Amino acid sequence: MIALERDASAAAHWSRDRYEAIFVEAKFVEGTFVAAGAERQPARFAWVVEREREDSESLSGEGILAFLVAHRISAEWELENIVVAEPARRQGIGALLLSELIAHARAENAAAIFLEVRASNHQARALYRNAGFLETGLRESYYANPPEDAILCSLGLY
Repeated sequence: MIALERDASAAAHWSRDRYEAIFVEAKFVEGTFVAAGAERQPARFAWVVEREREDSESLSGEGILAFLVAHRISAEWELENIVVAEPARRQGIGALLLSELIAHARAENAAAIFLEVRASNHQARALYRNAGFLETGLRESYYANPPEDAILCSLGLY
């Protein structure tokens, strides 16, 4: 996940410790990693798409094609990071991950999902709009390396 995230300039860049904390004593439930203490609030969830051997001809290399990390706080969710490997983009993998998050949040009676996205990340912004997210605000100079504004987005689930 870390290598994939480092190759994606528009992704949120986290430390190794932050990624490892997701999986400390995590359990694997129905295709989702659920962080320890998930029965209490808050909880992080990670969805991972891995390449199968049959895919090796169409996509070079092995390993993770994409991942999504989300954080549940009470009745709200925050999409914290979503990354799709460059050769796997524009194939619906990001939309699949996003739809899994939305379905999971709805199944848990969540009120909304929130996220921030780089203002220049037009592909991601289109993905979120297509999933029903609304752009609701702006955080100036929110990102570093390079410095950039964040667009705030939300999706009501009621």
